[in-house]
Amino acid sequence: MKVILTEKITKLGNIGDTVEVKTGFARNYLLPLGKAMRWSRENVALFEAKKAELQARQDAAKKAAESNVDAVKNAKLYMIRQAGDTGQLYGSVSTRDIARMLKEVANVSVESAQVMLGAPIKSVGVFDTKIALHPDVIVPVKIYVAQSQDEIEALVAGKVLTFGTKKVEEEENTPAADADVQSAEQPAEKSDATDAEKTADAE
Repeated sequence: MKVILTEKITKLGNIGDTVEVKTGFARNYLLPLGKAMRWSRENVALFEAKKAELQARQDAAKKAAESNVDAVKNAKLYMIRQAGDTGQLYGSVSTRDIARMLKEVANVSVESAQVMLGAPIKSVGVFDTKIALHPDVIVPVKIYVAQSQDEIEALVAGKVLTFGTKKVEEEENTPAADADVQSAEQPAEKSDATDAEKTADAE
């Protein structure tokens, strides 16, 4: 579908550009949010009439985004999630989760599409991403994902989490290990009995 952009869209174009996009993207995102207009001669004329107003709105949006840069940079994006013995999450952390967290901890509202995460996070660790507050205002952030607050604090301190320690400790205390201890003691008891028999024979 051919549309006229009414604001700058990252990796798509600047305000006033005519671009071809997928129909679903236009109908589900660009058009309902007022980020573009269907291309037609009438809308081209309409855009030209509103161009100054749209540009002023764009400048105001950029200024508002710049005012939130420090809040986003200083946001503590800590995600506590359940994970398996290898550190793989039961589920994942998505762009929607990060957008929701940013609202909670920094009171900055962004859409999930503004979180430049790429693929969902599926393991414990520290992950670098970016928040596009505006196409011209992109802020790098770190996402910390762990199973507890203690693990979060360890990650923030720069420590590397290890997994499987608990499993190793459990294996050391298994019945098989106790059986080895008992078998080691049995020869000593048999040796004592043999010494007693030798004494009786000597008498």
